[in-house]
Amino acid sequence: MKSNRIFNALLMLLVFSQAGMVKAQSMNRLPIKTVQDLHAFFSWTGKKAPIISGHRGGMVKGFPENSIATFENTLKHTPAFFEIDPRLTKDSVIVLLHDATLDRTTTGRGKLSDYTWEEIKKLRLKDADGNVTEHRIPTLAEAIDWARGKTVLNLDRKDVPFAMTTAILRKHKADAFMMLTVHTPEQARYYYDDNKNRMFSVFIKNKQELDAYEKAGIPAANMIAYIGPTVKPENQELYRLLNAKGIMCMISAASSYDKLSSPEERAAAYRAIIKDGASILESDRPIDVAEAINDLLPGQSVLSGSPK
Repeated sequence: MKSNRIFNALLMLLVFSQAGMVKAQSMNRLPIKTVQDLHAFFSWTGKKAPIISGHRGGMVKGFPENSIATFENTLKHTPAFFEIDPRLTKDSVIVLLHDATLDRTTTGRGKLSDYTWEEIKKLRLKDADGNVTEHRIPTLAEAIDWARGKTVLNLDRKDVPFAMTTAILRKHKADAFMMLTVHTPEQARYYYDDNKNRMFSVFIKNKQELDAYEKAGIPAANMIAYIGPTVKPENQELYRLLNAKGIMCMISAASSYDKLSSPEERAAAYRAIIKDGASILESDRPIDVAEAINDLLPGQSVLSGSPK
């Protein structure tokens, strides 16, 4: 009888331990399944909690930029979408790598374009401090397959031809959870003509640039607007113009406030960005951003995502 009680106690301990592990490993997911969901999620209403974008996924010790492991780690702490960097290997495989060279973020040397995918996948990624990790460079196809049902990927403009980008999105039926960074209305128009459901991140710093996208026929519902890296008086006019059309405004702290020396300074800067009027905050430190801004809207989570 005593041995049965001990066995049952051990069994219950194992069950609770496993439940705790599952909970610890759960990830937040964005509530996006269709292109209609995608457009609605990124439309400005004035009533939504701010959205976090993980620049290159985020940068935490042990978790390298542009890696699936880093995306997963960020989602364990906060809902977010991710800006990522697609580039081509020598044999035209699209992989995720910010730099044209391998040295800073991998155990390799030289230009990515000098290596085949078979050679590249033997390398290991480094974290932001230069520590070698167990993680390797992912292909864009792998990232797309992973992201489905979890988040949105924003493809920055690097060296991948437009036709290759549209082809991989069609092949993977991925337009419901993909966004494309474009630098000109002409680039947006190319992708829009291929599929009118495409979502774009566009750089708009004045009314003339907004007018150019409208003249090119890109609907406001298909855009978010990156307006720069800092809080400044000129932002107020952009918020007024863009929000009136339902367009969310994004400020990226990656090149500015993320580099402040203390956590307190960075947290204050993140809060100031949201209080200034930005509805999307992009950062190398998305987990820190979530902690800093989560109390700005009482009763709401940072995003309308949910842990699964």
